[in-house]
Amino acid sequence: MPDWSPKGYKSYRWIVADPELLGGKLAVRGTRLAVSLILECLSNEMTREDINEAFGQVLTPEALSEVLQVASELTESFHVAA
Repeated sequence: MPDWSPKGYKSYRWIVADPELLGGKLAVRGTRLAVSLILECLSNEMTREDINEAFGQVLTPEALSEVLQVASELTESFHVAA
């Protein structure tokens, strides 16, 4: 599958959502890092530098900004269980 590229999430450049990557969880493009993992790291007071040290220099400032944007968007959405 050399030409495979994960499907982008909405109009985000760095956020992807593809069933072939992490079971469709929102992830950072070019990594196997779920948005939820990045948020968990941040909630545990890790900095972007700490995250990059732990996971291999993969989180750019732009990607982190989009992680926070998508988290904000999702917390504002209203879901009703049917």
